[in-house]
Amino acid sequence: MTDDTIFESEETRSRRGLATYFRRLARRLGRGEPVPADEEQTVTVAVPDDSDFEVTVEEADGTVTMGVEMEFPAEAGTVDTDVHASKATFDRYEDNQGKWRWRLVHDNGNIIADSSQGYASKQKADQGLESVRTNAPGALVVDTTKDETDGADEGSKATFELFADSGAKWRWRLVHDNGDIIADGGQGYASKQKAKQGLRSVKTNVRGAEIR
Repeated sequence: MTDDTIFESEETRSRRGLATYFRRLARRLGRGEPVPADEEQTVTVAVPDDSDFEVTVEEADGTVTMGVEMEFPAEAGTVDTDVHASKATFDRYEDNQGKWRWRLVHDNGNIIADSSQGYASKQKADQGLESVRTNAPGALVVDTTKDETDGADEGSKATFELFADSGAKWRWRLVHDNGDIIADGGQGYASKQKAKQGLRSVKTNVRGAEIR
């Protein structure tokens, strides 16, 4: 029998970026859900209740290699290589002022996030979109009315700010560490709870969302 490599990825990540990845796996494992192998969540593995687990640390030629491996019979779990985990899609468009924008539209038709600004080119809009795709899933949530945070530091370079506007509507914005607002909810919510549900939907769906 030959060995088939279903998925393989190699890249350089920061320590915090690694923590974000492993937390995502831990949450899915804890809930008994298929775990994503890639950032876009297009390859998932359903892990059985029990599996062989091995951790190795090796050093050779000045390089340290740490390996984490799970092994189980193929019939005990399933691998899906054609997953569309996101329930949203990015719409990229040119407005009537000639500026490029994007909005994240849920499958139910609701706009759950938008670009908060117009860009001079499609390329700049894509850069803004990718910054949101990268930073939103692991971003802390800060309730500006109470100066409280929700979540853990997962290596994001942005923060969700939750606030009440002058009309007593609850809103959120995603602020990059450089001070730029890279996304907002595009609407006011009647309650803080609804605003939190909206930003959590963005956290869940942004990474695997297709662009049209």
